[in-house]
Amino acid sequence: MGNLDIKEVKTAADLKKFIAFPDELYKNNKFRVPPLHKFEKAILDKNENPAFEFCDAAYFLAYQGNKIVGRIAGIVNWKYNELWEKNYARFGWIDFIDDYEVSGLLLKTAEDWAKSKGLTTLHGPLGFTDLDMEGMLIEGFEEMGTQAVIYNYPYYKDHMEKYGYYKDTDWVQYEIQVPDEVPARLKKFSKLIKTKYEVRSLKFKNKKEVIQWAPKLFKTLNESFKDLYGFVPLSEKQIEFYINHYFSAVDPKFLSFIADKNDDVIGFGITMMSLSKALIKAKGKLLPFGFIHILKALRKNDTMDMFLQGVRPDYQNKGITAIIYSETMQAFIDNNIKVAITGVQLEDNLSAQLLFDSYENRIHLKRRCFIKLI
Repeated sequence: MGNLDIKEVKTAADLKKFIAFPDELYKNNKFRVPPLHKFEKAILDKNENPAFEFCDAAYFLAYQGNKIVGRIAGIVNWKYNELWEKNYARFGWIDFIDDYEVSGLLLKTAEDWAKSKGLTTLHGPLGFTDLDMEGMLIEGFEEMGTQAVIYNYPYYKDHMEKYGYYKDTDWVQYEIQVPDEVPARLKKFSKLIKTKYEVRSLKFKNKKEVIQWAPKLFKTLNESFKDLYGFVPLSEKQIEFYINHYFSAVDPKFLSFIADKNDDVIGFGITMMSLSKALIKAKGKLLPFGFIHILKALRKNDTMDMFLQGVRPDYQNKGITAIIYSETMQAFIDNNIKVAITGVQLEDNLSAQLLFDSYENRIHLKRRCFIKLI
């Protein structure tokens, strides 16, 4: 290709270009759901994201002449390396035109950066935490994604494999058809579990009440996710960060919090109206008119995104998840929701996937974390 250069992102103007590049690469693509630039900046900005208390990162743009043709982020989560006893760096926010010189230069840049930190392995796409977008799409290229996952062209996988990257783990997402009614056996089972373990469902009148319980939810999230691939417990500052960014758009009627007799949250399910179509129309920007599309989607929709579900370890395998799904589905039915898209599930998390068997479902998307010894 020739005339290729790499430029590290150093200024606010560079970061803006880094965030905006995929909008040009995927212009008029009807399957990619662009994240809001404002939220991307909050994640990538060292002055805004509390993950930088224990993470290092560098961002790079590939140029052909004056034209941007690719991007990549290099990330080190030092807390992850300590907790999991690894010597890993991560790559994320990777996008490139279909040219092996471009992808090769981007990956080599990230590898060299990781080596300069004394690290021996590079894996990704991953973010700073498990709540950031992760996984390269390998199946479902003609399916509309959700607002919480990465979309990429089919050629990405071939480029990764050419440069020695191979599968470390895969995630799947399911599309679930909302039934006309919750199966009677599931309702009965949920009622029995509540009685047996003295737990109850929390009902919220407004977002203020939700936010009051949110710290307890994140405490349970830290405990329930601790053994999942790549997870690092969130700090207090990170919890505050995610509450401020995620909970402003939640609708209390689509939340399921299960509490024990001590008023601790021992299980949760967080679902939101799908913003996929709205974000495509908004093109990643709230202004001047993007917020109107989002507000419309929050008011009227027939599709839900099931973001997060978790159960505290001492209550796992006791039927708590059945309560969450039963009540979540009832909320969907009551509000004329027809389709629900699950969050990413590790392919070997069979216990979570068994719950979908009560409903008509199919695998919607499949994504991969690649790894390479560098």
